[in-house]
Amino acid sequence: MPTQSPRPESNQEQLDEQAWLAAYDPRAFAPVAVTVDVVALTLRQDELHVLLVERAAPPYRGCWALPGGFVRAGQEDLDQAAARELAEETGVDTAALRRVHLEQLGSYGSPQRDPRMHVISVAYLAFAPDLPAPRPGTDAAAAAWVPVSSLDLAVGPHRGGPGGHTHHPVRPGGLAFDHAAILAAALDRARAKIEYTPLATAFLGGEFTISDLRAVYEEIWGEKLHPGNFHRKVLSVPGFVEGTGRTTAHGGSRGGPRARLYHRGDARLLHPALLRPDREEEIR
Repeated sequence: MPTQSPRPESNQEQLDEQAWLAAYDPRAFAPVAVTVDVVALTLRQDELHVLLVERAAPPYRGCWALPGGFVRAGQEDLDQAAARELAEETGVDTAALRRVHLEQLGSYGSPQRDPRMHVISVAYLAFAPDLPAPRPGTDAAAAAWVPVSSLDLAVGPHRGGPGGHTHHPVRPGGLAFDHAAILAAALDRARAKIEYTPLATAFLGGEFTISDLRAVYEEIWGEKLHPGNFHRKVLSVPGFVEGTGRTTAHGGSRGGPRARLYHRGDARLLHPALLRPDREEEIR
């Protein structure tokens, strides 16, 4: 059956559209703002860290929060806003940002999540190799890499007062706004994502050993893995890692042979996937 081409708009229809837009008043609707928040994860001294900033202004002044801020309306898209905020509020330079894997995590739109107004936040997840100490931007009093293990993600900001919030600091161990919930979701995403994608290599430099890669999985999953089984599984996945032909400069701590060096391959998905031990038990 032949398809009909879309009917071109007449000049009158175009004029009607322009007139409608000219008369449109966005102030007729309640204001809603859009922000981005970034969960940047890295390994420092073999421990998983998240990048946090100390808020320099209300609300939650003096509290720690994820890097983020308002999207510049009409000037940038969400991805650009996330990259800008990550750079501005932490001092991470452009060269370092090129090594960061940045992806959308989810949207958070509870009317009570921000005491100022209805603010919808689009959260991003960033994986990065070891990065230098951050420098706070103009709207942050401080910035730091904080061990994830030191945070109580079950603790959120104080509730109470108009709109369900007060302007008091969060309880010890908590984060401003709903950032504890965002961080918890990011950790769940990271744990799941390294099962079926090669993104664990994003926490490492250009060259690494299988032991280095295993340390990433152990830290993110929070459990020890059998070295031999892990080595076998990694090398059985086509395109996951590729040998460089080089070895480490020195052998292991017990005087063993020098370890082979690898770099990330061209696989986008891991098949078969590297399942967490508890998930392997479920499948069995």
